[in-house]
Amino acid sequence: MSPVPMSPVPSASVTPVFVRLKLSLLRNGLRRSSGRRAAYVASLVVVLLFAALQLLGLIALRGNAHAVNVTVLLTAVLGLGWAVMPLFFPGGDETLDATRLVMLPLRPRPLVRALLVASLVGMGPLFTLCLLVGSVVSTAHGAAAYATGVVAVVLSLLLCVALARAVATANLRLLTSRKGRDLAVLSGLVIAVGAQLVNFGAQRLGSSSLSALDPVVDVLRWVPPASALGAVDSVSGGAYATAAAQLALTAGALAALLSSWRRSLTRLMTSPDGSTIQAAASGRDAGSRSSGLGGLLPAGRTGTVMERSLRYVWRDPKTKAAWATSLAIGLIVPVFNALQGTGSIYFACFAAGMLGIQMYNQFGQDTSAFWMVAMTISSTADAYAELRARALALLVVTLPYATLVTVLTTALLGDWAALPEALGLSFALLGAMLATGAWSSARFPYSIPQEGHKNVAPGQAGLAWISIFGGMVAAALLCAPVIALTVWLNVSPDGGSRTWLLLPVGTAYGALVTFAGLRLAAPRTARRLPEILAAVSKG
Repeated sequence: MSPVPMSPVPSASVTPVFVRLKLSLLRNGLRRSSGRRAAYVASLVVVLLFAALQLLGLIALRGNAHAVNVTVLLTAVLGLGWAVMPLFFPGGDETLDATRLVMLPLRPRPLVRALLVASLVGMGPLFTLCLLVGSVVSTAHGAAAYATGVVAVVLSLLLCVALARAVATANLRLLTSRKGRDLAVLSGLVIAVGAQLVNFGAQRLGSSSLSALDPVVDVLRWVPPASALGAVDSVSGGAYATAAAQLALTAGALAALLSSWRRSLTRLMTSPDGSTIQAAASGRDAGSRSSGLGGLLPAGRTGTVMERSLRYVWRDPKTKAAWATSLAIGLIVPVFNALQGTGSIYFACFAAGMLGIQMYNQFGQDTSAFWMVAMTISSTADAYAELRARALALLVVTLPYATLVTVLTTALLGDWAALPEALGLSFALLGAMLATGAWSSARFPYSIPQEGHKNVAPGQAGLAWISIFGGMVAAALLCAPVIALTVWLNVSPDGGSRTWLLLPVGTAYGALVTFAGLRLAAPRTARRLPEILAAVSKG
């Protein structure tokens, strides 16, 4: 009996399965607690309300000659946001982790299609869809433009989602490692810098009109996904060939992203995790390498403590984020105000002030590891040596940085005669903050949680406020003599020619105040070691 030929059984699409899986994950997550459901509902209401307001605002732009500038720029910002958010918030969507699908018999092409469609379920795609629809309504004129707008919305939305997925998949090994957690912590820096950039751009636009965006929009209308919205405007103006090229560019970018995403998925799901390869060899090499700092720092306890502090700045995520944020804001505030023509040479003191804050809660930065430091402190002299070395480590970065920011601000303002007094004030402020920071570290220590984005352990927020803001007020009072001298020299008839004296006076005053603050904080530190250890180890 001859065998009956078997016809191939068509494989079922996995796309509906992944959509149901996404909905199940969302539903099961909300079942965990009433608090989580309330937070999700509140977030959904806020997002929908904000999306509706944005939609109405974009529709109100219809007929404005520069509406296309807003829509093209908005779409470009949306694409950028979708690209970077997975890097800074890798835990925001559990379905971003494709390694959970490694053991399933799935091919890359249908898997990409299923994940792409499932990714359209959520508040982010809904918010993006509202903005894209509003952009089309405000830009399109005529039936052909609206038809093009439908295609543009679909292409732009798919491109944004695919961009987020491709970036997350390509960097998944990084996002699940310690460096990835460091990157997530540093998201605060990006937000802080981005807020300053947005503020700077808004102020520049406020002093001019939307026509100032024309040169930028002329470039962005050829950059996906903004090129899709540029195509809608091109069709409205009768430039059909240009619109076809812009849509083709967006479609080509989407195809390239999907192909890159598929290759990343294949590599991720078929190659081993190499994070531990040659670990033994690396360990052997680490022992033979020198620290790179030992030859540059003083010998003895001072050099050891300085190196430890500098290594915390480079390796500890929370310390690194605090330093990076202070460095960025200390530069942005004086420089951006100088560029806008509203700055003052005294804004350069922001650099010294922002980095001086790092002297506060010195022992809390060590967390529970402070007990190892406490074992080496048995007298006031030991406490003084510890605090002095930590202050010196901070000065290694702060002194050249504050000088650089002050010189740059002076150059932008063109007020070179005020450079000595600005430097003198900066150095005096830095010395005052080092002094009050050392005393505050001993008097009001608090713990810094290692996990999450909180910088204060529960129940210690009051200590943090007293430590930082009380210390800053005390530092301002300590700087009062130098400030008074600055005012007197600037208002006196013949004092303008002697403002250069503020540089040596401010430098000497800052050094003297620092020395006095360290001397006062040392005995308190030695006496309160058990209390400090208990406070910084909490949580």
